[in-house]
Amino acid sequence: MWDDFQARLDALDQQSRLRKLTARSASRVSLSLADGTPLLNFGSNDYLGLAHQPVPCNHAVEQSAKRLADSDACQAGSTASALVCGWTEHHQTLADKIAALEGTQSAVVFPTGFAACMGTIATLCGPKDLILSDQLNHASLIDGCRLSRAQCVVYPHRDVDFIDDHLTQHRQAYRRVWIVSDAVFSMDGHLAPLPQLVQISKTHDADLIVDEAHGTGVLGDHLSGACEALGVKDSVHIRIGTLSKALGGQGGFVVCPQIVADYLVNHCRTLIYSTALNLPAVHAAIAAFDSLPDCQQRRQHVCGLAAQFRRFLAETRWSPAAQLATTLPEGGSGTESITALETGVPIIPIMTGSDVATIAAAESMRSLGLYVPAIRPPTVPEGQGRLRVSLSALHSQADLQRLIDAVKPL
Repeated sequence: MWDDFQARLDALDQQSRLRKLTARSASRVSLSLADGTPLLNFGSNDYLGLAHQPVPCNHAVEQSAKRLADSDACQAGSTASALVCGWTEHHQTLADKIAALEGTQSAVVFPTGFAACMGTIATLCGPKDLILSDQLNHASLIDGCRLSRAQCVVYPHRDVDFIDDHLTQHRQAYRRVWIVSDAVFSMDGHLAPLPQLVQISKTHDADLIVDEAHGTGVLGDHLSGACEALGVKDSVHIRIGTLSKALGGQGGFVVCPQIVADYLVNHCRTLIYSTALNLPAVHAAIAAFDSLPDCQQRRQHVCGLAAQFRRFLAETRWSPAAQLATTLPEGGSGTESITALETGVPIIPIMTGSDVATIAAAESMRSLGLYVPAIRPPTVPEGQGRLRVSLSALHSQADLQRLIDAVKPL
């Protein structure tokens, strides 16, 4: 009955691409496998360490206990979709805090970042529209493009000339044009050429949708992301974010003009037909946003570690700059800022190439007590397997040195 499924799984196994769930326990930057093996964790997206710091957790517990004592308003789940009765005053408080940080009229809170990305694009873009989507965009953005039924053109990674040329030739054929891009690309640590994308969108009457999943909490004076850091936040009217990476919790959000928020609330299926974000996650997210002004030192620490590790890799055969092709234009608006900001992005790939070599490199790391995830197709393009190093503010200088020492003999 399931022979076709088994055949596909067997094929993945033969290609060294079969994935399995592995039970682990985590504490700060340590992982323990089911057999008790301890590993230093370089796979987490907990860039600021907020998932493991006491303040948000204690704040959430204290607030939950207070509400439980005062009324019956505190429960594990939100019990319904936001439009039925799952949206509480605490959800509204969270939305207001997000909008305040981002400087927008409104914020819409989703159960996950994936739901926010996929649902927003599928809802706003339509059959008479054109979407220009970066080749390395996250799967949630790709799925949103597919569901939208818009004409979708995938452009070479960060190739602004391609976008400009395509719109010069074809803009008039479409009702509306959308340019969709990650702000920070999750497998490469690249930044999108946001200043150039903004200029192109103005020239060709297009709209930008930018996913700040890996920028929020890491970039910008107020830690709101790459758009802030590059000075284009006011020109990118629809920005998507997550509560599950630097903010250390769970959930996603969209910041946008009020009219767009109203449209999503009335038409976005991943919002309308999903149970609202659970209350413990809401409380933890509120605490994380409250703590952001005090996280500058954490941000500086993790970005410093990232810059140090990049300098080390630049002197080895593993240099990402030498192995990751990019079409970021030479010179031009914002290019120097992008290059400088990328130095501190806490996502650093170690390019290994083939699937077999990638698995072997990951096993070598594990034998030395380090967990560095092996990333293979289809997550990355064919032949571009890698170890993806993710750094956290919880990593120490000694932790980074262990990683450097482990990479040297690879």
